[in-house]
Amino acid sequence: MYVNNVRRRLDIDRIHNEGYTGKDIHIAIVDTGISALHRDLGDRIIGFKDFVNEKISPYDDNGHGTHVGGIIAGSGISSNNLYKGIAPDSKIISVKTLNSKGKGKAEIFIKGIEWIKQNRKKYNIRIVNISVGTIAGDNSRRDRIENRKLIECVDELWDLGVIVVAAAGNNRQTGGAVTIPGASRKVITVGVSDYHNLMKYSLWGAHGSIRKPEIVAPGTRIISCSNYQSYYISKSGTSMATPIVSGVIALALSKNQELTNEDIKLSLKKSASVPDTNMKTTVWGMINPTKLLDIV
Repeated sequence: MYVNNVRRRLDIDRIHNEGYTGKDIHIAIVDTGISALHRDLGDRIIGFKDFVNEKISPYDDNGHGTHVGGIIAGSGISSNNLYKGIAPDSKIISVKTLNSKGKGKAEIFIKGIEWIKQNRKKYNIRIVNISVGTIAGDNSRRDRIENRKLIECVDELWDLGVIVVAAAGNNRQTGGAVTIPGASRKVITVGVSDYHNLMKYSLWGAHGSIRKPEIVAPGTRIISCSNYQSYYISKSGTSMATPIVSGVIALALSKNQELTNEDIKLSLKKSASVPDTNMKTTVWGMINPTKLLDIV
């Protein structure tokens, strides 16, 4: 499913034509970095922090973060707007916490979130997109402690007024509930549903009394920016659905910048398409951008 197909099915172009394109909305992406070489992204990047290799200039030695960035803010210039992002006039602050293999440690991730806390006002960060996560599972005591710290860290970011959007995680066949930090009771957690079918790889479940994910979005075979200038690549997963939700939230904020994170959460709930029997594993349902923009 191309980004342009997602835009068409979610009626995103109509929202763009109404003048809501994410202008002046700044989004931090915690991921593998971002490639400034891609023509669709170069002028969208206003900040970069590398906690893996401590480089200064934006780069992505994996490609995952670049793909996520393109879904949110890609200009589409290299494809004649075919693969334009959901909020093409939004700006990106890239926080690299994952290595070239897309792996990372909770302690590094926490450093990234702490950096966002400290720099949120400098960059006017309204949204944080987290298309990564770790399985809670039967891990070591140290891992459990680190995971708890990670959830506490994103909860604190939410309490500061930042809208945190996190992936539910993939590999449902392995069992277990959603990944951390998507397990946080405060953040907005995103699963994949490609129109009435919750995809088999999208994690869902409960953490205590909290059911997750709250909302679902398209996330299968999404074509977006690659690491190479003017080229695109297809990827699937809750990692792709999450930036679609982040992008839609940016559109809502471009209509009404006074909205708080709690306002956004409530509005997403009110506007979501009601789940059918095949989507019973999500709390609210499928994201409905036009209805969301109508009520904010």
